[in-house]
Amino acid sequence: MSTVVSVPRILVIGTGDTKSDELQFMASVIREAGGHPVMLDVSILGDPPYLPDHSRHDVAAAAGTSIEAIIASGDENSAMALMAQGASALVLDLYRAGKMDGIIALGGSMGTDLALDVSAVLPVGIPKFVVSTIAYSHLVPPERIAPDLMMILWAGGLYGLSGICCAVLSQACGAVVGAARHSRKPDTARPLIGMTSLGSTCLKYMKHLKPELERRGYDVAVFHATGMGGRAFEAVAEKGGFAAVFDFCIQEVSNHHYGSIVTSGPDRLENAGRAGVPQIVAPGAVDMVDLPSWREPPPVLADRPYHAHNRLIGSVTASPEGRREIARVVAAKLGRAAGKTAFLLPIEGLQEWDKPGEPLHDPAGHAAFVDEIRKSLPPNVALREIDAHINAPHFSDAALALFDAWVAEGIVPEGRP
Repeated sequence: MSTVVSVPRILVIGTGDTKSDELQFMASVIREAGGHPVMLDVSILGDPPYLPDHSRHDVAAAAGTSIEAIIASGDENSAMALMAQGASALVLDLYRAGKMDGIIALGGSMGTDLALDVSAVLPVGIPKFVVSTIAYSHLVPPERIAPDLMMILWAGGLYGLSGICCAVLSQACGAVVGAARHSRKPDTARPLIGMTSLGSTCLKYMKHLKPELERRGYDVAVFHATGMGGRAFEAVAEKGGFAAVFDFCIQEVSNHHYGSIVTSGPDRLENAGRAGVPQIVAPGAVDMVDLPSWREPPPVLADRPYHAHNRLIGSVTASPEGRREIARVVAAKLGRAAGKTAFLLPIEGLQEWDKPGEPLHDPAGHAAFVDEIRKSLPPNVALREIDAHINAPHFSDAALALFDAWVAEGIVPEGRP
């Protein structure tokens, strides 16, 4: 259930020495929207012309140092990294003390760098809004983005206020106040199962698995593994937020291996294992590499079968040798897992478009992947071969049977109907 916060306390984070007009305008909009702005200054070289609630000296102290030492640390990069460390620690303390309901940060590349660190320390459900001159840019790596981060492009906001700048800032401030007032924190009454998939056309198992798991008393979150969805999955897994995972679409591993911009970062398929979360893994769509359909494929994939999903994203298949490479990458990642790990290998296919008659059908490529997985999986990973396509009901039934066995053995906590 949602809890309405009558006057949400919004941390306004920015460099008040250079962006005083913008930050004070934001504070005024937050008040007009019914919120209470709490000013957190992350300036380095000077104090703002207003008295912040939390000064740059407070931020430096939270990093275990002084503003003088930060200035003398080397250059603007090292200085801002220290300020990000202090701001993150200070914001986390304020959250734990129940003294804030949301944050909004303002910045160019420097302020955005800091804001990403601050957002990452807060749990899902605490509104996080970043107003940035580099929003939606590929300068922002997926692994830096919090699962529920909201961003808006700071158009016309490099220096001073303007009509366009005020329009953007007012939208952002209204959004974060509304989010803080009405946001629903995740319900933790039932154990959470994390699941990955690729839409509901390419992969279909969640249509059977989700209701069955819910019937067993679990909450199920399905993540769309198109880069950012996998990143959100990894961020929750890293904090131990899942009771278990059905990581059945690991296609982002292939994307990253081939340098696609559709990436979740280099640690995809690693954080659940590192956190000791029980994981059932399957190679859903790992035979494909997703690429933006508005760009030509890289030369290494230019002659491979191609399927345009829409005007944003398309998929090519890796070669047989490329699939062997991916199998070895997957095996190495799973080999580092600290928790119970099983790998379900669907012998008849890995995604809807690899069936006979479909554009990505490639029996030789699939056979190469199957063979290499059999050779490469380490002893800590239990290999279970399923004589079915990944989208067949028999595959989902086998996954549920393994999960039920883990529950019976106490590896996964029981659900709470």
